[in-house]
Amino acid sequence: MTALELARTQFATTTIFHFIFVPLSIGLAFYVAVCQTLHYRTGKEIYARQVRFWGKLMLLSFAVGVVTGIIQEFQFGMNWSEYSRFVGDIFGAPLAMEALIAFFLESTFLGFWIFAKGRVSPKIHLVSIWLVSVGSALSAFFIIAANSWMQHPVGYKMVDGKPQLDSILAVVTNNTAIWAYIHVLAAAAITVSLVVIGVAGYHLRRGHQTQSFTSAIKVALPILVVGVVLSFVAGDSLARLLVTQQPMKMSAAEALFETEAPAAFSIFATGDFTRDPGHTNRNLKIPHALSMLATLSWSGKVEGINQLEAKDIARYGPGEYVPYVAVIYWSFRVMVYLFGAMALFALIGLVLWKQGKLESSRRFQLAAIWMGVTPFAVNTAGWVMTEVGRQPWIVQGLLQTQNAESPLVSTAQVAATLIGFTALFALLGGIALWLFLRYARAGDAVTAPDGGPNIGKGDDETPDLTLAY
Repeated sequence: MTALELARTQFATTTIFHFIFVPLSIGLAFYVAVCQTLHYRTGKEIYARQVRFWGKLMLLSFAVGVVTGIIQEFQFGMNWSEYSRFVGDIFGAPLAMEALIAFFLESTFLGFWIFAKGRVSPKIHLVSIWLVSVGSALSAFFIIAANSWMQHPVGYKMVDGKPQLDSILAVVTNNTAIWAYIHVLAAAAITVSLVVIGVAGYHLRRGHQTQSFTSAIKVALPILVVGVVLSFVAGDSLARLLVTQQPMKMSAAEALFETEAPAAFSIFATGDFTRDPGHTNRNLKIPHALSMLATLSWSGKVEGINQLEAKDIARYGPGEYVPYVAVIYWSFRVMVYLFGAMALFALIGLVLWKQGKLESSRRFQLAAIWMGVTPFAVNTAGWVMTEVGRQPWIVQGLLQTQNAESPLVSTAQVAATLIGFTALFALLGGIALWLFLRYARAGDAVTAPDGGPNIGKGDDETPDLTLAY
């Protein structure tokens, strides 16, 4: 493999691992804030126990997320110096705003929320967790704004062959950024809801703390429904934006090599996904579905990969402008199919809630355990489609990935750091998963009435202060 291929692999590994924790952190901060609000308004201890229990897991996800996020930003200078020089005038602005506004907000008040408990009024303590939630969501907005500029560059002018920031307002109000941000917030809502319901399902099947975990499902289920609706609306809007802003990505997601009007959506495809449509068999298709998705028209035209590449060659010159079609095609279907399963699961949950069977339906509880894993697969597939589908561009229409790497970094150096970072992520991920599962399996019984943990007490009754809150 070349240094460029290794650098891409390294950045992909870092991004995917980091994004496991981003929607979980955003979602858990919001969920804990909701539970603390319910406790503040009702005075019910059951909500206070949820705050203590889910607060521990929130702190764990924040810790790992911050570490991996820092590594991700370092790579801009290490492996992608030409990219950093090219876009630094624009890309640096939202990243600086994220650090100075959002990260400082969430980190400051996260510390306040941890250490000021019992030292300030309940109202002030409640405000602090909401500021953590707002800060984490705001942090995601600035990152999404920066990434969306790479997908759809706006608010710039070219000076000496490089883009120069012309309007920060245009960058942060980019229609791609707005809909992508809503999509990320919806992903966070779905992720935390399914994780909460999954943990609750695990305990309900074993008869553990039935009242507490039934209450957790009743808090999480409405959040899941809202997340599913928002995700559908945002995803639908983003699909139509792709038709005008990144049509190649849209056609690759369907493995559509020749223009169709009307265009069908394929449920399954086989073949080698080459530019010769005869080598890709879209076996099962839903007529007109892609036309409706892409154009909101029953017989709308969707351009094929071959026609789009001819246009790109005419506009940008000779080159390869087709991404890895098979990767885009299947990552898109992972999102669509698992999203359908999430929507069905949410509907079944609402029906069982209305029937008063959340505590007794063992099939729903078993399904909940498995559904707790699905949002991580969907979130990963979404980023794969977003980033791989933009290739060969690192900035759409302005800079190709092959021209963005650091010229003085050797293949051996990138390989060494790739191995090192992958080993680090495996270690961090293993520890985080072990801690998460340990406390999730223990349930809210880990919390004693005084707020301290009960796990790990020895013969001397000394409490284990790991993740104490």
